[in-house]
Amino acid sequence: MLPPSFSSKLLYTMKKIILATGNPGKVRELNAMLNGHYSVVSQKDLQVKEIPETGSSFIENALLKARNASLQTKLPALADDSGLEVEVLDGEPGIYSARYAREGATDEENVKKLLLKMEGHNNRKAHFCCAMVYINDEKDTKPIIIERRWEGEILREPIGTNGFGYDPIFYLKDYSCSSAQLEPDIKNKISHRGQALDDLLSQLLRAE
Repeated sequence: MLPPSFSSKLLYTMKKIILATGNPGKVRELNAMLNGHYSVVSQKDLQVKEIPETGSSFIENALLKARNASLQTKLPALADDSGLEVEVLDGEPGIYSARYAREGATDEENVKKLLLKMEGHNNRKAHFCCAMVYINDEKDTKPIIIERRWEGEILREPIGTNGFGYDPIFYLKDYSCSSAQLEPDIKNKISHRGQALDDLLSQLLRAE
């Protein structure tokens, strides 16, 4: 993350920002990563009405969510759309990661479906993809858009209790463990979301 010396400048330029996500896992991670840089408000706390994710890519969905949250709250918005892409499944579950098993599916249901589809496949390569968007307001014509990947492999059974989503079956060779076995502060530095947020904060500073 950025050095603490930047905190006061960021707090001065942006006292409050809305996180345009209803996923409690993402809210928890982004709050931890933004702590000391922004006064963060979840869109759920402001009763923002969510809209369908009708985009055909992570970036399109992130833009939709950011503009919707900013329109309803009149605050600058940060939105993230992310998911898991598995090589042997031609990129599945991709933008449907949160609803892979069905609309409103639990993490466990999505993981179970993915593991069933991976049976018989020796190629376990996969990556998480994160598209992060920042807008000043709903009419912002020059949003900051960042997209980052986190490489790994799909395990044959879940391991670990940290994180959320597909973390328990996402194996990291460099750490010899699943994403769900990482300490939160380590994950927040190396994950697709952590990389994207670092880049986003750097761009905000350069814009000042």
